Amino acid sequence: MTTIKICGLRHLKDIDMVNQARPDYAGFIIDFPKSLRNVTTGELAAFKARLHPKILAVGVFVDAPVDRMASLVKDGLIDVIQLHGHEDNGTIAALRRQVTCPVIKAFKLMGPTEIPKIEKSLADLVLLDSGAGSGKTFDWSLTAKITRPFMLAGGLTPDNIGRAVAQVHPRGVDLSSGVETGGVKDSAKVMAAVAAARMAS
Repeated sequence: MTTIKICGLRHLKDIDMVNQARPDYAGFIIDFPKSLRNVTTGELAAFKARLHPKILAVGVFVDAPVDRMASLVKDGLIDVIQLHGHEDNGTIAALRRQVTCPVIKAFKLMGPTEIPKIEKSLADLVLLDSGAGSGKTFDWSLTAKITRPFMLAGGLTPDNIGRAVAQVHPRGVDLSSGVETGGVKDSAKVMAAVAAARMAS
C-alpha cells in the first residue's frame, strides 16, 4: 500500500486535520526560516504532543547539523529524518552512528543524469521531487528508471494523486502546497487527497 505524507504543517489546526485524515506521516520543516512553513523546536514539541501516535512525525531539514537532527530524534520530537539540502552519503552515515530512525533523502529528478546519484544514496528511502516547493509535477516517466523504492512529490493534489499512485506505483506520496488554499492547509483538500491515495493503492 502506498504511504501518504502531508508536509509543511505549521499550525495546531493542521495537526487536527491530519489526525482526522490519518495519513502515515506528518512533515515539519524545522529551523529553516527561508520557508514560509518553517516551525521552531518549541512549536514542534506542541505539534508532536497533539499528533495521533500512529502518525509518524517527519523532521524536514536543509543542511542542518547532524547533532541537531539526531537530538530531536533522541528527544522524541520526530520519528523520521528527511534531508532536503546538499546532504550526501557522509551525512547519512553520520546520522546512523547516532540514531536508528529511517532517513529519507530528497532528490530533484529533472533528467536521467540524476538517476545514478539516486540509486547510490544510503538513505532508507528517496523522495523524488520537481524542486524545493515548486508545486509543479515533473516527468513521471523518469521514475521507470529508478530501481529502488521511492516517494513521489511535486505538484500532487487531490485531483491527480490517484493517477500518480496508479501510474507511478510509488512507495509513498508527499503533498504540501497541493492541499492548501491561500497558503494554508485546507481540511477538505487534505481529506480528499488521503482518500484518493488510499483508494488508488
